[in-house]
Amino acid sequence: MKIAIDAMGGDHAPHATVAGVLLAAREFPDTEFVLVGDEQQIRAQASTLPGNVLVVHASEVIAPGAEPVKSVRRQKDSSLVVCTNLVRSGEADAMVSAGNTGAFMVAGLLVVGRMEGIDRPALAAMLPTFTGKGLLLIDAGANTDCTPDNLLQFAKMGQAYLRLTLGVEPARVGLLNIGTEESKGNELVKSAFPLLEAGVPHFQGNVEAREVLTGVCDVLVCDGFVGNTLLKFYEGAGSGLMESLRSVFTSSWLGKLAALSVRPGLRTFKKRFDYAEHGGSPFLGVKGILVKAHGASNAHAFHMALRQARTMGVAGLIAALEREL
Repeated sequence: MKIAIDAMGGDHAPHATVAGVLLAAREFPDTEFVLVGDEQQIRAQASTLPGNVLVVHASEVIAPGAEPVKSVRRQKDSSLVVCTNLVRSGEADAMVSAGNTGAFMVAGLLVVGRMEGIDRPALAAMLPTFTGKGLLLIDAGANTDCTPDNLLQFAKMGQAYLRLTLGVEPARVGLLNIGTEESKGNELVKSAFPLLEAGVPHFQGNVEAREVLTGVCDVLVCDGFVGNTLLKFYEGAGSGLMESLRSVFTSSWLGKLAALSVRPGLRTFKKRFDYAEHGGSPFLGVKGILVKAHGASNAHAFHMALRQARTMGVAGLIAALEREL
């Protein structure tokens, strides 16, 4: 298997991307990793690269705030666009990028293309839960305006993804809403409810935001506007909670003493709610494995995203999704 990496995308590129690839290359010696970007900058991050790590030079970088469509069409030799071209041509089986999210999705649609039968590809993000299993949020930000049929497709893609990559069977589906009653919500969710009820096995009905952390479902379906809002709330609340706990435990000698006794538990808790442990967000519905890593990804987060992309490839995710959808 061969995975292309946008070495220049992300807040800490190319240092974090190269370091993450080196970790993955040691774990998976049977997999080839192609670092795409400024070759001089990439090679400056490591004196030598292992045999399963290759470099493909790309002279341009799409800036974080660049307009997605224009940048993808005009910057043909950008690291992000070159990666997606490698996937389209079959020279790479998957790609990972922490760069401009809008450009990532536009490149996925314009270069790689949609699967047959899929109207709107969607970003799928794993959210931590108190149960430790986590749940898949779909859509996490690709489509701010959706139809009920879009939500039905999201649910089916989410179920298939969890079964093929994590072995979750059956995957319970919930529809994010402001109440559990079928009559609650806006026109979108009220119209989507009967479609999911009739077309999706193990549909659990409406799920309120306060239930998300309890693991009431395995796939949480919503439009991208709501999903991205929930995702960013998760990120802010998680980091803020850990910072508050750190402040409490370091404010006095008694707190520091208490921290020593609960340190193993705190580490477990932090790991459970750390975005870096959950890989990236696959762009489901395009004809290739595209994983969007967090923009602030460190080396470990890239390593986890690469592991995720490899798992998707080994599972034959794209062919399986095409068969089912």
